[in-house]
Amino acid sequence: MIVTLTPNPSIDRTIGVPSLEHGEVNRATSSRIDPGGKGVNVSRALSRNGTETVAVLPVGGPEGHLMQELLDAAGVRHEGVDVPGTLRMNIAVVEPDGTTTKVNEPGPVLDDTHVESLLAAIDRYAAGGGWVVGCGSLPPGARPDLLAAVVERARAAGAKVAIDSSGAPMHAAVAAGPDLIKPNHEELEELVGRSLPTLGEVVEAAKDLVAQGISTVVVSLGGDGAVLVDAEGVAHAGATISDPLSTVGAGDCLLAGLLHVLAAGGSGREALVSGVRWGAAAVRLPGSEVPGPTDLDGIPVEVSDQPDLSRVLG
Repeated sequence: MIVTLTPNPSIDRTIGVPSLEHGEVNRATSSRIDPGGKGVNVSRALSRNGTETVAVLPVGGPEGHLMQELLDAAGVRHEGVDVPGTLRMNIAVVEPDGTTTKVNEPGPVLDDTHVESLLAAIDRYAAGGGWVVGCGSLPPGARPDLLAAVVERARAAGAKVAIDSSGAPMHAAVAAGPDLIKPNHEELEELVGRSLPTLGEVVEAAKDLVAQGISTVVVSLGGDGAVLVDAEGVAHAGATISDPLSTVGAGDCLLAGLLHVLAAGGSGREALVSGVRWGAAAVRLPGSEVPGPTDLDGIPVEVSDQPDLSRVLG
């Protein structure tokens, strides 16, 4: 079982345009909605590829009802906690080359009662072992140590914990000692408080975090692939995609691909290859659609245990 917590889920509306003209009327060529939020996307990708998962999330207002309908339609098991207000709707405007411009709403206010209900749901599922995944931003009103509480309570219940967040929630969660973190390049720089322009500097920052007690650090690097650092060493993997449609949710699918392998007892290197393949497959799909087994076919991933550490990123 892989349990995901998304404190600030969203309905993702993706709009395709020929080109985005600032300050002008832009006419859409396509539009779609998907259930969104980092943990929701992880559960969607896992479920579509046959891994048992449950998504825990707050739900409220018309968008909350729509979220549950969309998850039901996708066959994703979920547990919603009723909250006042309404879930946010995030807008992504996507151009033909895959360039994506996003506008994210803040989300409903959560007080300590709502947070405790979410944590109680995590407690119930974590008692069976497996993985608990805390993902994304926190909505207004949520205490900044929410993800740290997830780490502590899940570990106490015997589950492993993965965290994918940023800012103060990420700092607090890292201090609590999760088993795995998956920042992107910018989030890692924010976490360690310095610029990391080369792959070597990213690797050194990840090694420092491993030395502090985090078993596995995976850093997603966009077009530069992803790097994994653990006690066994360093691995870098990448895939070339010539026909991108949308980058929305690609990092979440990468995390899902990692956990798909790790939960089955696979190695970190195997998990990295899987994660990069899942993330690359997501880039070839519209909106925040997640890849299924057929989407993963035919995507070669190059992996190296001795990457060029002088490589300049971005």
